[in-house]
Amino acid sequence: MARRKKEKKIYKYECTLTGEQFTLTEKAENPDDLMSIKAYYDMHQEDDDRPLDIKKKLGLLDADKAEKAEKAAALAAEKEE
Repeated sequence: MARRKKEKKIYKYECTLTGEQFTLTEKAENPDDLMSIKAYYDMHQEDDDRPLDIKKKLGLLDADKAEKAEKAAALAAEKEE
């Protein structure tokens, strides 16, 4: 007998803050509490630990701020050594 391929059920949700739509393969217990990654980092800027190159791609850093942040990271790396 041939095995049947298990079908994954896809659930679509919408971020309550940004309106961005995303999909999950599991049903959410509290769909009203779901938020996108962008909305989370907008609310919790102090927890934003993404690398500088990611922030540049997303347009979160100006060119001047990016250069200053890179120099500060390089100085911090030198001090650790």
